[in-house]
Amino acid sequence: METTTSTVPQLAPEQIARAADYVELVWLYQDSEQDKAALAEFHADGQELAVLVGEFGALLLADYISVVPDEHTDCESGYVLGQLVAVASRYLKRWCLAGGGAQAAWIAAGFLIECMQEVDQVSQFLADVRGNVGSGYGLAAV
Repeated sequence: METTTSTVPQLAPEQIARAADYVELVWLYQDSEQDKAALAEFHADGQELAVLVGEFGALLLADYISVVPDEHTDCESGYVLGQLVAVASRYLKRWCLAGGGAQAAWIAAGFLIECMQEVDQVSQFLADVRGNVGSGYGLAAV
């Protein structure tokens, strides 16, 4: 499985940063007034936020959480993992597009956080995503 395929969304750097900021806020949410205000600002975009988190989730699942090393791309387990990622990404995006707005974004972010915590640390994944944006990775074609 290659780490970049035609099914992986191409997001602009500011979209990736915004989605990473949102996921991090959901992950670190402490119910403080500052957190509530920040969430309200994100949630004001409702459906647009849900779509963004769905696209960001597809990127995270395919290129960070479940990357198959090159030496195993021909293995059956690599194929199976690729298919699982495709299904999870498809359903995540479909669910986020279904009209759930801010609630869909919140739950999708929770799903991504659970995936990241299962295999590594959330902070490392988000730092990797943010770092790769600066190097041109995952940018939309102009």
